[in-house]
Amino acid sequence: MSKSKSPKDEIHVGAGGEWHQTAGGKHPPLTTNQGLIIADNQNSLKANPNGPTLLEDFILREKIFHFDHERIPERVVHARGTGAHGFFELTHSLEQYTTAKILTEVGEKTELFTRISTVAGGSGSVDTPRDVRGFAVKFYTKEGNWDLVGNNIPVFFIQDAIKFPDLIHAAKMEPDRGFPQAATAHDTFWDFISMTPESMHMVMWIMSDRTIPRSLRMIEGFGIHSFRLLNAAGESTFVKFHWRPKLGLQSTIWDETVKITGADHDFHRRDMFEAIEAGNFPEWEFAVQLFTEAEAEAFPFDHLDPTKLIPEELVPLQVIGRMVLDRWPTNFFAETEQVAYCPANLVPGIDFSNDPLLQGRLFSYLDTQLSRLGSPNFHQIPVNAPKCPFANLQRDGHMQMAQPAGQVNYEPNSLSATSPRETSTAAFRTAAVAKTGEKGRIRPESFADHYSQARQFFLSQTGYEQAHIASALVFELSKVVPIHVREAVVGHLRNIDESLAQRVAGGLAMDPLPAAPPTAAPVQDMPPSPALQIIGKMKDTLDGRALGILIADGSDGALIARVKKAALAAGASVKIIGPKVGGAKLADGKLQAVDKQLAGAPSVIFDAVAVILSDVGASELAAESAAIDFVRDAFGHLKAIGVDPGGAALLNAAQVPTDAGVIDLKNEKSFIAAAKTRQWDREKTVRTLA
Repeated sequence: MSKSKSPKDEIHVGAGGEWHQTAGGKHPPLTTNQGLIIADNQNSLKANPNGPTLLEDFILREKIFHFDHERIPERVVHARGTGAHGFFELTHSLEQYTTAKILTEVGEKTELFTRISTVAGGSGSVDTPRDVRGFAVKFYTKEGNWDLVGNNIPVFFIQDAIKFPDLIHAAKMEPDRGFPQAATAHDTFWDFISMTPESMHMVMWIMSDRTIPRSLRMIEGFGIHSFRLLNAAGESTFVKFHWRPKLGLQSTIWDETVKITGADHDFHRRDMFEAIEAGNFPEWEFAVQLFTEAEAEAFPFDHLDPTKLIPEELVPLQVIGRMVLDRWPTNFFAETEQVAYCPANLVPGIDFSNDPLLQGRLFSYLDTQLSRLGSPNFHQIPVNAPKCPFANLQRDGHMQMAQPAGQVNYEPNSLSATSPRETSTAAFRTAAVAKTGEKGRIRPESFADHYSQARQFFLSQTGYEQAHIASALVFELSKVVPIHVREAVVGHLRNIDESLAQRVAGGLAMDPLPAAPPTAAPVQDMPPSPALQIIGKMKDTLDGRALGILIADGSDGALIARVKKAALAAGASVKIIGPKVGGAKLADGKLQAVDKQLAGAPSVIFDAVAVILSDVGASELAAESAAIDFVRDAFGHLKAIGVDPGGAALLNAAQVPTDAGVIDLKNEKSFIAAAKTRQWDREKTVRTLA
């Protein structure tokens, strides 16, 4: 073989021109799974140079065999996920209510692994569909693993777990055609919804901007169900769990979401990765709602109904801790894909409620992990294994990694002096609940109100958010072919809010309005809850947000530096965008490095943009469609736009009008202030909403 040198590795060129890298220095020898050192990883064993490959090539067979089995069955739901390691720190003790150490030992930091996911799409689908986001946290506590497995929405579509297969079958790709992927805008989903009045509250949430988040770092998380806390005296208190993002809530505009999907399928995963890598660790407050059985009985709804929430104005949230995600997985498959959550994983001091959806989930998650991971020993996978001592007499099974020793694998026994035994101290206890009644397949009458909280949610939104909900319903139902399904859904909307039904019907050219279906319980007028908004809860900050600065040859370097400095000081990340990735020659002749090339960095991936151009640069970019789209989309997506005279010229060429959100960069402070929010008053000038 002839030899040539590369800057990093020694390269040997083979007879066919193929490159071979050899072991040495920090590079260990490449081996088979049995430890056999491999001399050639570029060529299979052949009878002669131009002959057939030989079956005896065990190295080829091992490599291909392992490759053929690299993929495991993906999750039935929540297949597309992003995970990270971190810690939970308790800041306020709940010792009055529970014996759970993770909720009583203030200042203690508990390791955890969090996975946030879409629901409907496959593992290879996009990050940004209109969809619920799963929000699952595995706490590695001193007393065992606690899995808090919820969503970014506090309610669900159905009241009983027996309907879960029907819901998911309806939401997934239609079985006769295999599409649409990761979308609810199709016949079967809305047909199911039209026949399931209990889903109406959830429909309001999924049609809101909650399901098109700007970042996974800017979503809330909810345990959904009521759980019980048990104290040392055996007394129980109901609890609901909440996660609130430190960066505040923020969503995107629907047209923006669609374009993000085309620009970057991995937008949310990349955003999380880059934030952690930069040391901007995502953080959430952990809060609880605590209430007694007597208080629950006085609620105007049944808290055991998973289609209902408890308004924060009725039971205020108490912040008791925080979660910080500070480490990306070293291997995505080993951790994010193989992590197995189960709502049945609790610790002493926490117990279940009789929520019928929760009761079904206790079985379903364990069952699906067995199917997906192929063995009852999946708890031995490092990301799933408890970090506290654990011991039992369960043995063997596929892929058993432990090696239990001794004669005894049963209990009770008299033959072992060291086998694990039951103990009444520090053990899991079930809440003592006295309930009577007749066994049967019957739903409680207290679950019959399907519209009151849906109405409350809609009326609690700002006017902009109400318009987004109505427009989302028009978009989705416009994709539904059967007219009777559209009419049925609009009929349900009449029980929620007549004006909403009229707006959606108008967007569908539906006249006259269909009749509303009869209600099983009177629809209540519950007081609006501002806590249900997004816009009203957005923080006045650039922390965690991104600014894109578009430049070209001849741009003003001093202005670029000044705007970048101001944005960084406000907490934003900054990317310089140019026509060429190699950089741009500034007005002073210096070369300005560019972070992203214009065609690959549309304005949809930024929260605000600045356009700093010379007259020549503006003229050249005016003939570039990517530049025209950059400023048009930024304006259409209600973002602040900072401009110098050249930037203003590009906006003029793109026929982008000026308003209060288009700001002269002579005053970068005003631009930075505007960049912290969307220009909501602009929306009525750029699109027609229902």
